[in-house]
Amino acid sequence: MAVDELQAIIQRCQILEESDFRGEDFNLFQVAGQKCLEDGYAAQLLEVIQNEKNKVIIKNMGWNLISPLVRCILAYKQEDDKQEHCLKILDQLVQLCNPKELFLGLLEQIEQTSGEQVCPTVMLLLQPLQTVLLKLQNKKAYSVGLSLAMIMNQLTPLPVPYTKQQIQEDKLGLCRCCNAVVDFAKPFVNEVVKNMEKSSEYNDMELKEELLKFCMKSLKYPLLTDILQDIRELMPLVFIHHKGRRSYWENQEFEDIERKNSADSLACLSYLMFVQHFGINCFPMVFSLFLSRRKHFILNNFNESCGFPYCLLRMEDNSLSHQYLEFRDFINVPQDLVKVMTLCPIEYLRKKSLNMLQLFIDKFDAEGKYTLFRCLLKTSNHAGVQGYIIQKIKDQIHLSLTKAHDNVWFTGHHLISLLDLVLFLPEGAETDLLQNSDRIMASLNLLRYLVIKDCESENQTGVWTILAKIEKNFLKPLHVGLNMSKAHYEAEIKNKRENRRVCSLTVSEEKMPAMTTEMQLQVLHSALFTFDLIESVLARVEELIEVKVKAVMAENIKVN
Repeated sequence: MAVDELQAIIQRCQILEESDFRGEDFNLFQVAGQKCLEDGYAAQLLEVIQNEKNKVIIKNMGWNLISPLVRCILAYKQEDDKQEHCLKILDQLVQLCNPKELFLGLLEQIEQTSGEQVCPTVMLLLQPLQTVLLKLQNKKAYSVGLSLAMIMNQLTPLPVPYTKQQIQEDKLGLCRCCNAVVDFAKPFVNEVVKNMEKSSEYNDMELKEELLKFCMKSLKYPLLTDILQDIRELMPLVFIHHKGRRSYWENQEFEDIERKNSADSLACLSYLMFVQHFGINCFPMVFSLFLSRRKHFILNNFNESCGFPYCLLRMEDNSLSHQYLEFRDFINVPQDLVKVMTLCPIEYLRKKSLNMLQLFIDKFDAEGKYTLFRCLLKTSNHAGVQGYIIQKIKDQIHLSLTKAHDNVWFTGHHLISLLDLVLFLPEGAETDLLQNSDRIMASLNLLRYLVIKDCESENQTGVWTILAKIEKNFLKPLHVGLNMSKAHYEAEIKNKRENRRVCSLTVSEEKMPAMTTEMQLQVLHSALFTFDLIESVLARVEELIEVKVKAVMAENIKVN
């Protein structure tokens, strides 16, 4: 029966053009495929996926099978033929599916796993995730960093085996999983090393920075030093951090991590180097590092004489009352820091200001953080700053939902008031989506989190109360805006390819400088990739909402 249903939807889709696939087709395919897996027809499903005639269908719809596929693989025993068929299906999906869609699907499975299923799920999906990441051409560094952060968030809460017997038993699979994560990161480390060997002035720092950030977080699990050594950061981390010196990191996010984890991380790193002799051959690097720092003596003097961050560091997090924000000087501080972050021509001072802003926010109680977020969302017109604040709001909501006691400022009616400032487009469908992409992606990720974590029956966050308003002010205008933006950029690409004269080419309200046609096409394609990414997350959010709403309706029907 399940196989017949699948064949029926496949036959219907085979005669359709790719652009004619409808939401109903995706849902029917997912339901039929899931039923095949659950009823034990994995072999028949594999035949359908391997059929060359179904290649386009699988490319567009196959990623929807990831969730039921993972459940079945973990449920079957290793010697079971059905598990082998499921593993082959997973391999086929990795080869055939749209990388962007599959990336989001794999990451979602890692995010949703818990307890004893964390390590088996992560180990199962690491290889497919690595393959998909290597296929990505745009925003690879961001995607790698997002993947590593998600993996670390899932592994960190697990109990660490300390005794020899515990390590040998490896009850939850944490040891094997950590080793697998190292293998997962190797091709990206190799890419950084290869680029560094090509040029002594390695300018593409994004991937390197994401790997370093991950290493700093994971040094409490002393298994990843080969990455640090390969990308030439082992010695600087050990020697640059001593009393009286500013942080080594010029990336604000790394400074946050260092501030929170420096004692454990540096103790671990020192042990690995001086006791286990990892990276001891990198020792001479510290001298060239100190010499290179001489040219920054003016900034060093500025930071040494600036007492503000050090005063904040001495205070405990959450210790400042919100009442201090009633004083003008206190509320002016974050606004001034934002001005430096967005307008200062000196990169280091911009990053230092971001570090100070995070310190400042951390010190206030929940109501103080709430007040600061509202203020910054209203006063800042910079999409990057807005996206940053929205991410911090998401972090506070997560704490509120996971703590034993409720935090009234990031749940209920207070949160609804805050969401009204987040889940909308400033100029409706006419909003410049490219210029506001950081804010929009952060907003979509927040909404996705709320829909996943907050059941409609509980509605702790209030998101289900204002769902109609969100659809009206955010989701529907975003759909319209994406269609208009994609049409505009596709037309620009077509004109360029046909060598037609274009009166003006504008990206994010700025005219592009004189460039070759090929260079302009690259910029335009990059913009389209951004729109595709937004569209993918938007589609996932709407799908999650639909599933939750249908589930509640079905439950109500049963009750009645």
